[in-house]
Amino acid sequence: MHAVIETGLTKPDAPHSWAMASNGTLYSVHVPIRPDGSIERGDATRQTEVTLADLQVTLKAAGADLRDVTLVQIYLTSLAHKPAVDEVYRHFFSQDPLPLRACIAVSELPTPETVIEVVATATLP
Repeated sequence: MHAVIETGLTKPDAPHSWAMASNGTLYSVHVPIRPDGSIERGDATRQTEVTLADLQVTLKAAGADLRDVTLVQIYLTSLAHKPAVDEVYRHFFSQDPLPLRACIAVSELPTPETVIEVVATATLP
């Protein structure tokens, strides 16, 4: 059974949900959207902070937290952003076991002026 997780985050313009639970697993996607619904267009550090904060909001809405995350896929418009992303990521994910992670460079992302998109999978308690 699948259930959309109501995160309280601004609904995307695209035809998808931010998060869905299925068979004890949470699947979610995040871009740097501020609480007011606007896109964070700052540098990679600021965009990563906003994106991972949105992930935390989603996890909380699903009854989970960062320790429940098992896989993170990070899409970046340039690997030059990776050091800034890694620095912020370490503040959010600092406890062992760390989730599996992939960092993928792409030519562009669907949300204009963003440099990061995160797909996360978590086990629901």
